Amino acid sequence: MEGSGGGAASSSPPVAKYLNDFSKLFQYYLDKSTPHSVYRWIGTLVIAIIYVLRTFYVQGFYIVSYGLGIYLLNLLIGFLSPLVDPELDPSNAPMLPTKGSDEFKPFIRRLPEFKFWYSFTKALCIAFVMTFFSVFDVPVFWPILLCYWFVLFVLTMRRQIAHMIKYKYIPFNLGKQKYGSKKSSAGSSGSRAD
Repeated sequence: MEGSGGGAASSSPPVAKYLNDFSKLFQYYLDKSTPHSVYRWIGTLVIAIIYVLRTFYVQGFYIVSYGLGIYLLNLLIGFLSPLVDPELDPSNAPMLPTKGSDEFKPFIRRLPEFKFWYSFTKALCIAFVMTFFSVFDVPVFWPILLCYWFVLFVLTMRRQIAHMIKYKYIPFNLGKQKYGSKKSSAGSSGSRAD
């Protein structure tokens, strides 16, 4: 009896060590991918295409796709929304520059791009895995779900765009305004060194 209990206890630390090592390795590569946003999104697009082909091939899992669409819409709203909503707390909201002479203040979003990408990709992977289990293939009339999702998308985006217009913000950083070329100042400082 004692031997069987000791065997189970001794096998637990190697599994925990393996999971810990895998977690560290996964986090290492996740951190290395942070500055490469274009390649990350290309990879996510490939995963999305594979998911669409899978659902098209099996002709099912429409409820999974609908749930995925609702979740991705929720992520998109977080990505397009400011960190501090001026509608909820006008006193705490950062003032956006209204004139060209105002200081440049970048748009700080509620859901940063990296977390948006990571959650987006993770949701696609989970939905893809769900397509291999028949318990998730609930029979539904998919055109109704698709129409409802489009109506929800249009209403949500209309509300979000109205919010952007009302509080005069653009959810994308176009960079700091440039006033002069750096080539002329770099060239003149180089000629002084000669």
